[in-house]
Amino acid sequence: MGDVTGLSNAEAEQLCAKRDPATKDFLFQQTMYRIKDPRKSLPFYTNVLGMTLLVKLDFPEAKFSLYFMGYENPADIPKDQQERKSWALSRKATIELTHNWGTESDPDQSYHTGNSEPRGFGHIGLMVPDVYAACKRFEEHNVEFVKKPNDGRMKGLAFIRDPDGYWIEIFNAFGVQQQN
Repeated sequence: MGDVTGLSNAEAEQLCAKRDPATKDFLFQQTMYRIKDPRKSLPFYTNVLGMTLLVKLDFPEAKFSLYFMGYENPADIPKDQQERKSWALSRKATIELTHNWGTESDPDQSYHTGNSEPRGFGHIGLMVPDVYAACKRFEEHNVEFVKKPNDGRMKGLAFIRDPDGYWIEIFNAFGVQQQN
């Protein structure tokens, strides 16, 4: 196949269009993935990762629930359910956990996380003040690691798995070191 390289910085910049004024109010709001059991996922995202349940939405006719999780102050959550829904759906970078009712009691049910063939979705990323302290805490919570901070060539970052096997990168924007 010969030498394969990525785009140069200049080529990447050249390929990116200037932002159309029509998109000025667009907001990256959510990443959704399916969960098997909210009784496992909700404690993980709240207790282990420190997120807050922003809103829960039920769709009984279709037999599923949505749990929007994020890093917001619980005191800011509106008490009125309709206001809460609008507020939650206007937050930046939330996780939408989708639970199809009944999957928790199906022993054969699992979801493809994108990190095995065929590869696709890879992970979400959480910036933390201290990767090593966060990982020590994750170990105390018996979290499964894909990569610990001192493993491999990329030092100072880690990957953990949530209860469904989705990968979560744990990093500090100033602490990643690559060793050749």
